Amino acid sequence: MIGAARLWRRRPASGRLVRLLRQPSARRFALLLLLLAGFGVALLLIPRPDPGDLPRLADSLGGYAPVAAVVGGALLLVALVPRTFVTLAAGAIFGPVQGAAYALGAALLAAALGFAVGRLLGRQFVAERVRGRLARLDGWFARQSVFGVMTVRLLPIAGFGLVSYGYGTTGARVLPFLAGSVIAAAPTAIGYAAIGAAVSSPDSINWYAAAPASLGLIASVLIIHRWWRAERHRRLGPS
Repeated sequence: MIGAARLWRRRPASGRLVRLLRQPSARRFALLLLLLAGFGVALLLIPRPDPGDLPRLADSLGGYAPVAAVVGGALLLVALVPRTFVTLAAGAIFGPVQGAAYALGAALLAAALGFAVGRLLGRQFVAERVRGRLARLDGWFARQSVFGVMTVRLLPIAGFGLVSYGYGTTGARVLPFLAGSVIAAAPTAIGYAAIGAAVSSPDSINWYAAAPASLGLIASVLIIHRWWRAERHRRLGPS
């Protein structure tokens, strides 16, 4: 009798799940979750190459190397590979200046791809179900400016790719999202590209390679401080 009672209690939940998955928006959202889970498993199983061994790739690709760096870096980012690794690799292959430029190009393309996938697979499901505080939060994302996107990007919430997917499921506007993503990525792109270049050429390690990373950290702190002051002023209201 106990087993029968447990089976009876499970049926309503399984029935709700079946009814939910009959909805097209729910099936698309489930596909998004499966996609992210697959990327997460791949990150655990696939070994990452040593950035010091990467400069040989540029010679083998020839004139296609810049395009491969941007497109390949973007695909790695949407596959949830940390942006730190992608930027270090770009710096190791192309040097600090070109590496930073290609890393930013990859970040822009990855932000657009992640946002588009999140919007296609998850937005309708989320919009149909947000209520109360979640609805207000979704409205906040919809009203966000470039500075708001920069703030979220700089906070240690999640990786670059995961944030892009998440933004796509909200009501955020695409242009402020892309602009804020690139601006927020610029300081660390410059810093990590310089470090990656120094790793591939140990004799070139000097203060000029370390300075961009320090500037990136300072810029991040200033942006977060400005956001904190703006939020404090908004909460206190006009005096």
